[in-house]
Amino acid sequence: MQIHQTDHFDAINHAIITIGTFDGVHSGHQKIISTIKELAKTYSGPSVIISFDPHPRTVIQPDALLQIITTLPEKINLFKQSGIDHLVIYPFTREFANLTAAAYVENFILKKFNPKVVVIGYDHHFGKDRSGNIELLKTYADKGFFQLVEIPAQTIHENKISSTNIRNALLHGNIASANELLGYAYFFTGTIVKGKQLGRTIGFKTANLQLQNNMKLIPGNGVYIVEVQWDNLPLKGMMNIGTRPTVDGMNRVIEVHILDFDQEIYGDDLTITILKRIRNEQKFDGLEALKLQLNKDKAVTMQYFATP
Repeated sequence: MQIHQTDHFDAINHAIITIGTFDGVHSGHQKIISTIKELAKTYSGPSVIISFDPHPRTVIQPDALLQIITTLPEKINLFKQSGIDHLVIYPFTREFANLTAAAYVENFILKKFNPKVVVIGYDHHFGKDRSGNIELLKTYADKGFFQLVEIPAQTIHENKISSTNIRNALLHGNIASANELLGYAYFFTGTIVKGKQLGRTIGFKTANLQLQNNMKLIPGNGVYIVEVQWDNLPLKGMMNIGTRPTVDGMNRVIEVHILDFDQEIYGDDLTITILKRIRNEQKFDGLEALKLQLNKDKAVTMQYFATP
């Protein structure tokens, strides 16, 4: 896959293209990707995905809170796995956002890509004030500039797969639903920082994580079974997200206990893949009660990994 992360690149002619934010690169997006790959074979042209950075909403609504499912490096890696020919990460600026819908089609889609086929959802909007839509694209298709393949409303609604639904599932701690919609297990990367080191006093040493991107969405508070990637090694663990009410914690933290692991790795990066939710975060009557519950959580975690 060739990556073009700029607004200046050689035109990709006669391509089969699709355009979108693609936050999550979820299973609904994968259906679109499969479509452009099939059309690329049919028309012997390159398959091209066009996405944007930063997320358009941060430019159009800079004061609005936005939590993203995939950071740009994560999105790029997911696209690499999809088998497309080109990924264009186009800079989304205020100037670009202010292009009229017609200028968007003529100066961006036609000039940069001269596409053979444009694959787009029925509800896709573009251009200043989101005034461009599928009907405008149809006028250009009718004039022979490109063929237009529309993803119909019925297909989108039947799938019920959207970045919004995935965000909501994650925020409510419904990791099973989120992972099903994504088509893969949700993951994030953080750097290990020093915490209060209370866990080691009860036999549960934890790695406290600080996210590499503060816009990355963190699931709802609770205890989860996770896979931990450290130094290219897959490790087993359990994770708590929350405020640690038993020890009167005030700030929300992410703590990971890695099974059968006792190395000091402060400053290292961990990639956490969330496999299953065990329970809600709760307040216990002292550290001994907390330790008892953590041992139960550990037994559940070990059983999960022992089950084929």
